[in-house]
Amino acid sequence: MLHIACDVHTHTIASRHAYSTIEENVRAAAEQRIELVGSTDHFSRMVATPVDGAYDLRDYQHFINCDCWPRTWCGLRVLHGCEADIVDLDGNLFGHDQKLVEAIDGTPYKTPRTLADRVLSSCDYAIASVHASEFANGATPAQVSRMYVRALDNPRVLALGHIVRSGLEFDLDEVLLAARERGKLIEINESTLRDTPRAAAGCERLARRCAELGVMVSTGTDAHVSAAVGAFSRTRELLESVSFPQALVATADADVFLDVMRRAVG
Repeated sequence: MLHIACDVHTHTIASRHAYSTIEENVRAAAEQRIELVGSTDHFSRMVATPVDGAYDLRDYQHFINCDCWPRTWCGLRVLHGCEADIVDLDGNLFGHDQKLVEAIDGTPYKTPRTLADRVLSSCDYAIASVHASEFANGATPAQVSRMYVRALDNPRVLALGHIVRSGLEFDLDEVLLAARERGKLIEINESTLRDTPRAAAGCERLARRCAELGVMVSTGTDAHVSAAVGAFSRTRELLESVSFPQALVATADADVFLDVMRRAVG
């Protein structure tokens, strides 16, 4: 049986449309004998409403106080990441154009920062995903491919999330080879397999091509409630059905994932 021991795409109540706390997710992961869980709440417009076109750091402050979490909790490793929305065809992430002049307590920054820089610098890693794809309406496959490659160039991005689900057309090999060259990951997303039947064939093609090109994958349940954390039945079934190499599963165990993460994002 293919070994998967890390769930590196999960959500808590900080995502607003998820239902469990970080502790509930950690305890659920421990019950599933998971070795490492990554909490990756949404860093996107889904979390807050802008005022006069500007987002407030205070609405995203849960990302910048995660050092209070134990790094080992209920016997497993805990990482704090984020799932950051790709927001344009240049591959920019949410908050890249939002200037900050002060910290959450009102202390002025000596040098202005962007919301994206402040949040991403506090995270162990980021998953870059497309949720609202209207910005790509009318885009060519070449433009979408470039978008994904540019997102991978972000030094805090470790993985591309659920790239089949968006429905955008792109050059699969170009994106996968870019991930391989940068030591980054392509996600096999459990919730996509569970909730989006139309994407099943695309997910299988994605897994097969990653295996053929030697591209490492990550596994994430994309859990929005603790009961889903660490439950990888569809992901495991898909990977086994294409004889996916164990050596290319970055989430095979905690040590493998941590090594990949450190080499890719520092």
